[in-house]
Amino acid sequence: MAEFNHVAKDLQQDKKVVFTAQSCKNFHQRMLICKHAFEQGAVPVNPFNLFGYFLYELVDRDLVRSGNNNLMKRCDELWVYGEISDGVLAEIQMFKESGKPLRFFDISNLPAEVKEISKKNLVFEDNIKQYKGSI
Repeated sequence: MAEFNHVAKDLQQDKKVVFTAQSCKNFHQRMLICKHAFEQGAVPVNPFNLFGYFLYELVDRDLVRSGNNNLMKRCDELWVYGEISDGVLAEIQMFKESGKPLRFFDISNLPAEVKEISKKNLVFEDNIKQYKGSI
């Protein structure tokens, strides 16, 4: 019997797995965010791509949140894209407890540019501006 060959069998190098956090206001940017992570040599775990159905309320939102939390625990880094929402802030705080790296990106010029930024340049959604110092 002939040996089965496929290009996928040659692509087994380990890569960093990153959880991509973003406000639901940036839901429409999810594919470009994943593209950016892949281009940086990482494998993105994007909850909007994995669990897009939660926006339609087909399952209890807490089931999806629990799934997100479990996925985050298994990721090497948290990459935050765009404005900080209450859900993203919760993800940041949970991830900080793990001691794993966090990175922040400005996506205001998508699709042309994604730019890494420091914590001091983060933009918070209006309803959580009072928590700016908690990151």
